[in-house]
Amino acid sequence: MPTVTTKDGVDIFYKDWGSGQPIVFSHGWPLSADDWDAQMMFFVNQGFRVIAHDRRGHGRSTQVGDGHDMDHYADDLAAVTAKLDLKNAIHVGHSTGGGEVVHYIARHGESRVAKAAILSAVPPLMVKTEANPGGLPQDVFDGFQAQLAAGRSDFYIAVASGPFYGYNRSGAKPSDAVIWNWWRQGMMGGAKAHYDGIVAFSQTDFTEDLKKITVPVLVMHGDDDQIVPYADSAPLSVKLLKNGTLKTYKGFPHGMPTTHADTINADLLAFFQS
Repeated sequence: MPTVTTKDGVDIFYKDWGSGQPIVFSHGWPLSADDWDAQMMFFVNQGFRVIAHDRRGHGRSTQVGDGHDMDHYADDLAAVTAKLDLKNAIHVGHSTGGGEVVHYIARHGESRVAKAAILSAVPPLMVKTEANPGGLPQDVFDGFQAQLAAGRSDFYIAVASGPFYGYNRSGAKPSDAVIWNWWRQGMMGGAKAHYDGIVAFSQTDFTEDLKKITVPVLVMHGDDDQIVPYADSAPLSVKLLKNGTLKTYKGFPHGMPTTHADTINADLLAFFQS
């Protein structure tokens, strides 16, 4: 398997298909590069080079016991882009991956970056604080950790069959294949990485990162996102970005890159080509 070894000895698995301008995909919690299948297949057939990695502790990357924080996530992404010597790259991040993309660009600079898109993404900050009164209470994330520790297999089925894809909404038509693919990806990774990752995606404040970014950024978010609530995420991120554009999707769930892949892919392509 193709991997890059980080400076602290973690093997990061990645996929690298096609040629042309590179698009680098960063997945959400607790998934893997496989979650981008619909996008990677579409864009490789549009003449792009598509790359996606499994975050440390996730998928086929090393199930290391530490380093599950945004600094390491960003540095691991930088290690992949450096090994592949990517230039003029477009970075696309979903959910936690959106935070990873934002932190990577702010932490490592824009010399290799052309544009970015963040989808259903966690920035600026998920948890409720005095400075972020619209955030989710800390006990929500404590509950996630408790359920994961008590039995993540059951927890992952519940997340995928309910709020992640909006399958708990009236009139929704759940897909067993989508639910079990989510569960499969989650169970490939390590419980410790996923447990610590809840802190990483909920408590990291990306405010200063967003302010640093000057490349064009497309912020895409569904207004029925039950995982990363819309009002406290996408509109606030766009205000902090120097060159951000907001695209709001009425009724779309958190997992919209899967449930509404055709719409998302078309809008991404238009942004990439603009």
